[in-house]
Amino acid sequence: MATGNAGDNGYNKMTMSPKEYKAFAKQREPARSVFGNCIKAFVVGGAICVLGQAIQLLFIHLAGMSKEEASNPTVAVLILISVILTSMGVYDNFAQWAGAGTAVPVTGFANSMCSAALEHRSEGLVLGVGGNMFKLAGAVIVYGTVAAFFVGIAHLIFGTGGAH
Repeated sequence: MATGNAGDNGYNKMTMSPKEYKAFAKQREPARSVFGNCIKAFVVGGAICVLGQAIQLLFIHLAGMSKEEASNPTVAVLILISVILTSMGVYDNFAQWAGAGTAVPVTGFANSMCSAALEHRSEGLVLGVGGNMFKLAGAVIVYGTVAAFFVGIAHLIFGTGGAH
C-alpha cells in the first residue's frame, strides 16, 4: 500500500490495487451460513405460501368462490399486504433477515415495485414513480413473455398430441 506525503493538505491518501482491496474486504466480510440461509429462505417462502393458501381458503369458504375464482383475489391480497408492509418499512427489514424466501413469491415482486416507487416519488408521479417502477417491471414482463414464447414453441414441437 502506498500513502500520500505531508504535502497533501494534512490528509493521508491510501491507494490499493484491486487485488489488495479484495483481500482487505474479504477479511472484514461477516461469515454467512449457506445452509442456515437456505433453511430460513425455505421456511419463510413456505410460510408466505401457507398464508396465501389460507387467504384462498377464506375466499372459497366465506365468499363461496371456486378454487379458480379465489386465485386472483388471493394474489391481490398478498400484493396489498406486501405493499402496505413495504410502505411502513417492515417488509424490507423482514426481507433482509429472511433472504431469498421473501424474494421468490409474488410478494417479493410487489415489494420491489413499491420500493422503486417510494424511492423515486420526489421526482414526480410520471417520470419518478412510473418511470422507475416500470423499469423493473418491464424487464420481468419481457423475460416472462420471451420465456412463455419458447415454452409454447417447445410444447408445439414436443407436445403430447392432445387438443391444443
